[in-house]
Amino acid sequence: MRESLRTRLQSCEARFEELEAQSADPSIIQDRNRSKALFRELGGLRGIIAAYRKYGQVQASLEEAREIVEGGGDPEFVELAQEEIPVLEAEAQRLELEIETLLLEGEDEVGSRDAILEIRAGTGGEEAALFAKDLARIYERFCQRKGWKMKLLGYSESDLGGFKEAVFSVSGEGVFRILRFEMGGHRVQRVPVTDSQGRIQTSAATVAVLPEAEDVDVELDEKDLEFQTTTSSGPGGQHVNKTQSAVRITHIPTGLVVFCQEERSQHKNKARALKLLRSRLFDLERQKVEEERAHQRKTQVGSGDRSQRVRTYNFPQNRVTDHRIPGKNFSLEKVLDGDLDPLIEELRLLDREERLRDL
Repeated sequence: MRESLRTRLQSCEARFEELEAQSADPSIIQDRNRSKALFRELGGLRGIIAAYRKYGQVQASLEEAREIVEGGGDPEFVELAQEEIPVLEAEAQRLELEIETLLLEGEDEVGSRDAILEIRAGTGGEEAALFAKDLARIYERFCQRKGWKMKLLGYSESDLGGFKEAVFSVSGEGVFRILRFEMGGHRVQRVPVTDSQGRIQTSAATVAVLPEAEDVDVELDEKDLEFQTTTSSGPGGQHVNKTQSAVRITHIPTGLVVFCQEERSQHKNKARALKLLRSRLFDLERQKVEEERAHQRKTQVGSGDRSQRVRTYNFPQNRVTDHRIPGKNFSLEKVLDGDLDPLIEELRLLDREERLRDL
């Protein structure tokens, strides 16, 4: 095992023991927010420490078997030790790989969370808005394939029915760990419906994926919030146009604004808007951490840099190119149908290789 990996594991073990001691402290247990954060961190470390301690036992047995072989003595014991060595070496190698994987998952503290998915039209006018709606449809089909729930929180529609912007919540197993690879600039090359001369145009949209924040992550002070209520717009019949059910919240210190109108109840819209605001504030802090880590890495496959062009959807050539994956193209038809797994699996492998260099 590499010395850098061993050092990190020793730090994890010390932290685990510290948290175990704190978990018996009544003052922490009675504090809901502190205990929730503590047990989440403790749970994340438990698997790592169990594998590390088992690895230590295997290494001790391996060392003992090697000493028996080197020392000679009873031929029967020597033969048994010789047979045991390759088995123990294979088990040690398996455990080391398991520990590396667990450390990577542990480093990704928000990977198991639900997510907020934001899609915004970029350059290209109406065609960009139509492309943004196409992206939303791709993700809707992808979520159906994964058994996830995707719910519209708010949107702004263009004249031709595209999305100027749309915000969704996505819930399911490991949502953020997978969807984070979609963050960045997406562009499309095709003949727009608005072009009567059949010329190919390039348009763009941006995708942001935020880990859903919990109350314990971000404390909101009422004096920092400005609330406004308006009538909802869009489909939903007369009710949405007559009641003050839509909610807009401005976070004064940062200038962040969130808007939610999809529920008939003002109370529910307010709750959803606060959840969205927490997620955006939490993401701001998370991005600062990622930027600090970026200085230590040459590349970041899943960094979520929204200014980075990550993917091109080329309709004339019927292919999708992800610019982070060298030398490969993917079927446009399959991607439009929500089959993103082959693409995302390639990105996960590249990301794993990059992160392993830091262990």
